[in-house]
Amino acid sequence: MNSLFIELWAHGYRVLFALVLLETFGFPVPAAVALFVAGAAAAHGSLSIAGALGCGVAAMLLGDSLMYVLGRYTGWWLLGILCRLSLNPESCILRSADAFFKRGRALLMFAKFVPGINTLAPPMAGSMNMRFLLFLRYDFVGTILYNSAYLFAGVLFSGALDIVTKGYRTFNGALSWILIVAVVVYAGLQIWYWFRAKALRYAPTIEVDEAAADLAARQALVYDVRSHGYYDARTLRIQGSRRLDPNAFYQWHEQVPGGVHIYLYCTCIREATSARVALLLLEQGVACRVIRGGLRKWKAAGLPLERVPSEEVSDLPVFG
Repeated sequence: MNSLFIELWAHGYRVLFALVLLETFGFPVPAAVALFVAGAAAAHGSLSIAGALGCGVAAMLLGDSLMYVLGRYTGWWLLGILCRLSLNPESCILRSADAFFKRGRALLMFAKFVPGINTLAPPMAGSMNMRFLLFLRYDFVGTILYNSAYLFAGVLFSGALDIVTKGYRTFNGALSWILIVAVVVYAGLQIWYWFRAKALRYAPTIEVDEAAADLAARQALVYDVRSHGYYDARTLRIQGSRRLDPNAFYQWHEQVPGGVHIYLYCTCIREATSARVALLLLEQGVACRVIRGGLRKWKAAGLPLERVPSEEVSDLPVFG
């Protein structure tokens, strides 16, 4: 019987470690809920609170350190991928690089509690050249706060979770149900964003080959509305593009000429940013269309590209 309990304990810690680690990589897994249930299990003697805390902290530090290193050596390439994979591409933290530079040290201690920032903060710290030991110091404090908060909340409210009193085998089963619920919630959020984005589908679109023909004939202008495409000097864009910052609405009237056709593109899922900008421009009486498939489809078609001019690349703030 003792060996059975030892095996269940060992298996459970591995599951908890894996869930927390996956969350640090941006996977939609409920690590916070798993920590909460682990705290409740510890209150009933099925787990060690110190063991669960050490497991969660170790998983987060490992995952965050790997993300820091990837950010350090891939820069904004990794951040761009994480932004495009986020549930809502328009809320990506990449728009707030300057704010992170100003508050990055303190932000790291609380980033785990903020959806969106929790995954992007470590690679952003790496890409912005924060010293690793400094990053590790603040991240360690943040992981302790995050894990402790949910574990001790589980201990405090353990009476409401009668399921854990049946033993750690039930806890493992509960984690399986947690994963199922997480998948359902994730799918539900995707559907909700899909319906919310339906209004954006009314923005007029154009196929890449048609857009290319019009641009070659100088019958239209093309604007790049990516929010994060101008931090990397290696970034490519459609040949002849002009930049239009999607978060600087007040400047658009100075940048977009009237009386010409405007084509917009981005790299967001469902061309979300392009569609949002297009609808706002249409309200101002600007004739514009969204290039269907954005920059990815343009590249796939083998159409002409160019590097972003060096004078248009924004200087990425870096930590000393």
